[in-house]
Amino acid sequence: MQAGYRLAEIVARLGGEAVGDDAVAVSRAASLNGAGPGAIAFLSQARHRADLASTRASAVILGQDARDATSLPRIVCDEPYLYFARVSALLHPAPAVAPGVHPQAAVDPTATVAASARVDACAVIEAEARIGEGAWIGPGSWIGSGAVIGPGTRLYGGVRVYPGCEIGARGLVHAGAVIGADGFGFAPDRGTWFKIPQVGRVLVGDDVEIGANTTIDRGALDDTVIEDGVKLDNLIQIAHNCRIGAHTAIAACVGIAGSVAVGRHCMIGGAVMINGHLSIADRVVISGGSGVTKSITEPGIHVSGAPAAPEREWRRTTVLLRNLDRMNDRLRRLERATGKGEGHD
Repeated sequence: MQAGYRLAEIVARLGGEAVGDDAVAVSRAASLNGAGPGAIAFLSQARHRADLASTRASAVILGQDARDATSLPRIVCDEPYLYFARVSALLHPAPAVAPGVHPQAAVDPTATVAASARVDACAVIEAEARIGEGAWIGPGSWIGSGAVIGPGTRLYGGVRVYPGCEIGARGLVHAGAVIGADGFGFAPDRGTWFKIPQVGRVLVGDDVEIGANTTIDRGALDDTVIEDGVKLDNLIQIAHNCRIGAHTAIAACVGIAGSVAVGRHCMIGGAVMINGHLSIADRVVISGGSGVTKSITEPGIHVSGAPAAPEREWRRTTVLLRNLDRMNDRLRRLERATGKGEGHD
């Protein structure tokens, strides 16, 4: 059983201020409502403050404005949500890599697998592929010829990395993801389609997470590039020749058409659709369900709707749309009163 950490030990590692009994030990992270003895929970939004009175957590993490909102042992810090994430990582560390190649894995003699790496059952490592130090290739995964998996990167079961593609260090790729399938490129040929060879690669930077069943297509000529620190949710489609800027986060079910350049530190909500050959500036926020049909050139803007527009403009438009019936009724009454609307429906 995991022994856990005393609050004093957590503060010594992560900073913050322990208030109350700092000898209290916690061994798991939980929500305020789901916590029990031995758990540490957090409060980051005022609307959940009432839950502090009923939580069974042994300790809580609070912001400076809520330091006196409970008598429970607590850690007071500037950013409770981020602090909680770090505490959770401390209490629930990733499993250590037990190095070795499973007897049922297939590794080509010309492939390079670091001695500290792990290759699970039924994984296939093709010719001249390279698996870095401490990497973990999950069961049934396929690493194509000449592909590179960086040090400390983990691939869960059933991941497909096509030939020549590269994933950097400390990455995490969830089950069913496909890296480097052909881009959707066809030339019309007298009523049929002629396939355009997709000869680019996918290059994934360091510290990138790729969600389950997400697909990233290889470039037609140039490479598709996912820069350092990008976080991709499940079921995302990134088409050929795209570039996703460093530390951008993209939620589930987003579709990005070919040759899109997304800036750094962007946030893209779920089910957003982005047309091809567009550019998105740095730090742009796109609300879930939006449809982006033209480039967004203003850094830091928040856009919503379909077609996507600046957030304030979209909200005004939404209010007007909701009031169209009322405005139409008023217009009809005015026309009848002035006689200008006679003969019209």
